Amino acid sequence: MFGLYITHPQVKIDPAVPVPKWGLSETGAARTRKAAESSWVRQLRRIVSSHETKAIETAEILAAAAGVPVEIVHGMHENDRSATGFLPPPEFEKAADWFFAHPEESFRGWERAIDAQRRIVSAVTDVLASHDPALPIAFVGHGGVGTLLKCHLQGRPIRRDGDQPGGGGNLYCFSLADRRPSCDWTPIEEWQGWM
Repeated sequence: MFGLYITHPQVKIDPAVPVPKWGLSETGAARTRKAAESSWVRQLRRIVSSHETKAIETAEILAAAAGVPVEIVHGMHENDRSATGFLPPPEFEKAADWFFAHPEESFRGWERAIDAQRRIVSAVTDVLASHDPALPIAFVGHGGVGTLLKCHLQGRPIRRDGDQPGGGGNLYCFSLADRRPSCDWTPIEEWQGWM
């Protein structure tokens, strides 16, 4: 059976609001509602979310369609970037490049990539340890830690070239039997389901 890692789509960017409190934009919410119409969503038996607002809002839309509750796991949050606060998009992209290129170092006080990877892998592993592998499950979170988890599942070093395209609202699928990815990042409203 399958597991999914799903990233929240577009958000309302507000430099005056802490990043973990940002919610979905209307575009992000509309994309999630469109994805919720897909048959694969109704197959999900568990939806586990980061505690950040944008992830919870994404998970709630999907959970309503699947008829399951949202479970919150605090260890699934995005890499801690609070040391720098909000960075304008061009500056953020440069910082993210550095974050992935230097996984054992901290970018201006950010959580190190190796520590964020350890945390997301541990959170997902802990959930799967008590999960029935016959039941489809989705983890809803963030692009940075989702990429770190994907690198781990692929058995490859931390690198940004495995990052999601387009800034959010993507998923990848992995087998619950061997925890190996079976597809690359795909927009949530375009994925055709487990093959």
